[in-house]
Amino acid sequence: MTTDSITPAPARPTALLVGAAITAVEGAALAGWGVYDVIAGFFWDSPALGRSEFGGVILLLLGALPLLAGRALLRLRRWGRTPAVLTNSICLPVAYYMWQNGGAMQVLGVAVGLVGLVGIGALLNPKVTGVLYSQPE
Repeated sequence: MTTDSITPAPARPTALLVGAAITAVEGAALAGWGVYDVIAGFFWDSPALGRSEFGGVILLLLGALPLLAGRALLRLRRWGRTPAVLTNSICLPVAYYMWQNGGAMQVLGVAVGLVGLVGIGALLNPKVTGVLYSQPE
């Protein structure tokens, strides 16, 4: 192999790293909530045993997609951007309903909304689009 045939991997823009990290953290939070739900059903919330396990499994599955999307973005796979933007978009209605509860939930709602907006902005950045769509899939 000659040095002419080796093409360097494109650099990952900071916006891509931020978007992938936010998406992975959201996925980890969903998966962690799912694990807690399953464990809580077995030990603490016995009247809701079936509901808690089913809900926990659903949350685990919902957390897996953003984790995979974050990993795909780090590997510069363009398919990862769609579920990542969708996951960050879901933060906005969640933030709205947290805001409606008042008190400390308003502060958390603002934080969730800002994280969602930063994630969307980072993933739709023109530099990210250029890196993801400049190479063949």
